[in-house]
Amino acid sequence: MKWKGRRQSSNVEDRRGQSSGGSGLGGLNPMLLISLVRFLFTKTGLIIAGVLLVGSMLLGYNPLNFIGQLFTGSPVTSETSAPYQGTQKEEELADFSATILASTEDVWNQLISNYEEPTLVLFTGSVSSACGYASSATGPFYCPGDDKLYLDLSFFDDMERKLNAPGDFAQAYVIAHEVGHHVQNLLGISDKVQRLRGQMSQTEFNKYSVRLELQADFLAGVWAHHSQQMTQMMETGDLQEALNAAYAIGDDRLQKQSSGRVVPDSFTHGTSEQRIRWFKKGFETGDINQGDTFNANPL
Repeated sequence: MKWKGRRQSSNVEDRRGQSSGGSGLGGLNPMLLISLVRFLFTKTGLIIAGVLLVGSMLLGYNPLNFIGQLFTGSPVTSETSAPYQGTQKEEELADFSATILASTEDVWNQLISNYEEPTLVLFTGSVSSACGYASSATGPFYCPGDDKLYLDLSFFDDMERKLNAPGDFAQAYVIAHEVGHHVQNLLGISDKVQRLRGQMSQTEFNKYSVRLELQADFLAGVWAHHSQQMTQMMETGDLQEALNAAYAIGDDRLQKQSSGRVVPDSFTHGTSEQRIRWFKKGFETGDINQGDTFNANPL
C-alpha cells in the first residue's frame, strides 16, 4: 500500500503501556470501597480522615497509602509514567493505523450524511472500555457504548505468524471491518440485532451475529472500493492480502485449526468462503445498499 505521507486521523487515543486496572481508589474491590465510604461517614471515620489530612499536610504523607494498606494490604498510589515508546516497527504500525482510520473517515464522510467519526484506541495487554475489560487475546473490537475501536498492535504480528495472513492491506481490512461495525451502529443495525439477544437460543442468535459480521466485511469492501478511487493507495497484491485475511479468520478454518472439527451452530463470524465473498461484493460494487446480509439467501 502507498500509505506513507498521507493524512493521519486525530481520532486516536494512545493507551499503550497503561494498566487497564486503574489507579488510586479505582483499584479497590467494589465491596471494600463501599465499606470504606460508609466508614468515612461515621463519626470515627471523620475524625480519622481529619487526622490523616493534617498528617499529610505536615509530613507530606499520602493518606491514600494508609487507606490502601487498611483495605487492600498494599499502598494505593497514583501512577505517573513517561510516554510510551514502542519499537520502530510498532510506531510505524501506529502511524499506519492512524492513516487507515483517516482514509475510512474520508470515505464514510462522503457516503453518510453527518457521519460521526469513531476513535481508535491503541493499547497493550488489556484495556477498559464501555463494553468492559478485554485482553489482547480478544483481538480488535468495536464498542458501541463509547464509539471506539480497540486495537493491540501485536495482533498484526499474530496475523502474520499464527494466521498466515501477512500484509499491510490485510491489516487495513481489519481496521476497516471494525469501522464497519461503527457504521452499523450509526445506522441502528447493531441495536436491532442486540435486542434479539435473550429472545432466542444462543444457536439462533449466532446466525444473526454471523450476518452482522459478514455485513461488516461487506462495508470494509465498500471502504476499499472508494478509498482506491479517491487515493489509489492499493498496489498489486493488496486485494489478495485482504481476501487471504478474510479466509484466515473464517469460523470454519479457526475451529478446524484449534480443535480439528467444525461446529456450524457455534459460528459467530461466518465461514472463510462467506467472509471472502461479502468483502469482494463490497469492493466490486462500492454500493452500501447491496450489503443486506440479513435478507440474503443463501448467505
